[in-house]
Amino acid sequence: MTDTYSLLVAFILGVVEGLTEFLPVSSTGHMIIVGHLLGFEGPKAATFEIVIQMGSILAVVAVFWRRLFGLIGIHFGQKPAQDHATLSLVHIILGMLPAVIIGLAIHSWIKANLFGPETVMYALVAGGILLIIAEKCRPAVSSETLDDISYKQAFGIGLFQCLALWPGFSRSGATISGGMLMGISRQAAAEFSFILAVPMMVAASGLDLYKSRDLLSMADFPMFAVGFITAFVVAMIAIKTFLALIRRLDFIPFAIYRFIVAFVVYLVFVA
Repeated sequence: MTDTYSLLVAFILGVVEGLTEFLPVSSTGHMIIVGHLLGFEGPKAATFEIVIQMGSILAVVAVFWRRLFGLIGIHFGQKPAQDHATLSLVHIILGMLPAVIIGLAIHSWIKANLFGPETVMYALVAGGILLIIAEKCRPAVSSETLDDISYKQAFGIGLFQCLALWPGFSRSGATISGGMLMGISRQAAAEFSFILAVPMMVAASGLDLYKSRDLLSMADFPMFAVGFITAFVVAMIAIKTFLALIRRLDFIPFAIYRFIVAFVVYLVFVA
């Protein structure tokens, strides 16, 4: 790649990552398709994707920084009333626990067996079906806001998050759908999903980045920096827009979109 072209690729993939990481549409499926079309594949591309994913994580921190600090007892003069339950670090730990345990146990197997286009295609379809089920079969809302979420519901979301270990399923799609099926409002489930993403993605991306450290070089710094910054800015816009949209829209359009992406993966890689 020429330097100019590599920066253009970094920008395009940063946009794709920022737009899709926290929407229930699977960033993995999109990155596979776009990376293939741009001719940017292989170990270096995989390492690049890990780095720009960190940009998306930073966007969540920027949007939810008060909530994240509140989890460790720092409230900046807005300490909640003592008689009202609030989202706590225990909720986050319970939400992380199932996927962390299972992920550590089968991480190598997932990398070796589930990152092919065909398995991602099936995951896109399965995740879309779950979104439809969550919309059509969800019970009455018992937790309207983040602070209404119970420990049981947080752990239940953690169990659903295990589905996202299947590349292409979408971590946000799995956790938001799981939250809705457990009686959490669409808005609160999305917010919990985003906050839960910070420790989960930092841990997963940090592990992958450490294992890929030999592929990092200063020569790639401009490309990685462009991708990281682009993903950060676009993810911030995507998160705020998504949270505004789901007050008025359901997830059926996202499910249909997933089916379309799965069909594109089939045409490009499988057929």
